[in-house]
Formats: sequence, structure tokens, C-alpha cells
Amino acid sequence: MSTTTLPSVPPQDAWTLTSHNFLSRWDSLSHQSTIPISISRVNQVDAARLDIEMSAMLKEQLVKVFTLMKPGMLFQYEAELDAFLEFLIWRFSIWVDKPTPGIALMNLRYRDERAVEAREKVRTGLEGPGLTVAQKLWYCIATVGGQYIWARLQSFSAFRRWGDTEQRPLARRLWIFIQRIEGIYRAASFGNLLIFLCTGRYRNLIERVLRARLVYGSPNMNRAVSFEYMNRQLVWNEFSEMLLLLLPLLNSSSVKNLLRPFSKDKSSSSDEDTTACPICQATPIIPFVALPCQHRYCYYCLRTRCAAAPSFRCSRCSEPVVAMQRHGGVATG
Repeated sequence: MSTTTLPSVPPQDAWTLTSHNFLSRWDSLSHQSTIPISISRVNQVDAARLDIEMSAMLKEQLVKVFTLMKPGMLFQYEAELDAFLEFLIWRFSIWVDKPTPGIALMNLRYRDERAVEAREKVRTGLEGPGLTVAQKLWYCIATVGGQYIWARLQSFSAFRRWGDTEQRPLARRLWIFIQRIEGIYRAASFGNLLIFLCTGRYRNLIERVLRARLVYGSPNMNRAVSFEYMNRQLVWNEFSEMLLLLLPLLNSSSVKNLLRPFSKDKSSSSDEDTTACPICQATPIIPFVALPCQHRYCYYCLRTRCAAAPSFRCSRCSEPVVAMQRHGGVATG
């Protein structure tokens, strides 16, 4: 006979001990002011990069509007154009309590860290109010106004050549002061970057000073990344680099002559206008003929082709051109 083992009976006070254990853990969590959360550093950096790309796309579209204006006029107001676009992005995103396009794509939002630290209980670690009006205004002043003033100051000092030794002592001191300020800012930004990589908080100095932290907008939203656009961009970049490398090595006339035997329309050569230049398809103003085939060309077209390719062949008959002469004149090499 097979014997079956009965499960062991728990002690009588097992439920009491388990309930006390869970109650003690619940009390510790309820008294905890903040729950430590980890925001992906990659998401935050990608959000900044996407915002830069978005600004570049808007600038490209805006520049196309002024293509018919005087050349070089828009370049004089490039700093104002950048500031205007940054202000528009700030006005329709951060000012109305919405994330910027890059931040929204990464499922992030700005949170006032000062208000979170003052609260007693946090349920998931992602709660907290958005930025206050003062924080939004200071953010606009620092990002839009600060970058515009610094860009104009840099261009003005370079145009006035404050860094030259022949300048007045005051201009020279201002130049040295500007360089020192830039060096201090870069060093502080580098230190902030190291802190950001360690803690995952505050991508730049402006966010650290304003205590504006990026947190997840929705705790249940997955980070779904599509690499389709990235792969398409990489393929296009490689293809364009290959074309930039190969096109200067190719001669258009030699390629045409190589493909001429495979052309379907072989009767067109007899019907085409023999008085027009076979390269530019226009009537030659200064007509020259290729020797020995005696086909007529423009002087500039024939001269440049012969200089570019010593073994240049006629575009009409594919015969090597050994010399050229003015129509009705003396042959030249």
C-alpha cells in the first residue's frame, strides 16, 4: 500500500506572526517621505538630442521661406532667428505645462523637486507638481535670453577684435574676462555631467539651479524604440558618402559612350542636329571641331573635356580626339 504524506500543519501563531511582519513593513513604507527612483540617463540625453534636431528642422523650414530675399541678409540675424524658434518651443511646451517634443517622445516631464522634498508621502516616486511660473520664466531667460546674449556678445567681440594685442586695455580685459567666464562655465558643465552620470539627475546647470528634474510622465508606459528611422538614415549616409567618393572619379562622357551600344534608340544618332554641341546641346558661339572626326563643339565644352581626360572620345562617334581646331581654322593640340 502506498502511503500519502499529509502537509505539515502550521503553528497556531503563524498567521499572527505573518500579519505583524507585513504591518511593520507597511509602516516603514508609509513613513518614507520619498521612494528612490531611477530615471534612464539614455532617455534624458536622447530627449535633449531630439529637441536639438527639432529646432534644426524648424529652422530649415523657416529659412526656406526667405530663399528669395537678398543673399546673406538672413545670416546677419541668425542669432535672433534661433532665439525666436527656442522661444516658440518654450511658449507652446513648458509654459503651458507640456513637455518639449523630445521630452514627450521619451515619456518624460519636468517636476519641481523642491515641492516633492517638502511633501510627506510619495506613492510611486513619480508624483509631484510641474514647474512653477517663476521656474518657467527663469528657464526661458536662461535658455533663450542667455544663449542669445552670449552669442551676440561672442560675435560682437570677434568683429571688434577685442582679443588683438593692439586693442585698448579695456577691450583686452573684457576679452580675457569673457574667456574666463566661458572656461568656468565649461568646467562647471563638465562637473555637472559627471554628477549626472552618477546620480541620473539634472542634465545641465540650468535644471540643477532651478531644481527642475525630469521624471517619467507615465509609470506604466514602456520605452518602445523603433530603429527603422535610424537604419534608414545610416543606409542613406553610407550611400551618399559612397557617391561623394565615386562621382569625382567618373567621367560623364565616357559613361555615356560606354552605354551607347546598349541604347534602345539607335536611330536617333542619325536624326539628331549635327550643328548643336553634343555636350551642352546648344548652338556653339565659338565653334570648334574635334579632330579627326570633324564634329562641332563649343570651345569651352571641348577644351574642358580634353583637359579633364587626355583620352577623351567624341560624344557622337566615340572616336578618340587627338586635337581641336576652330571651325574653318588651324588645328591646335
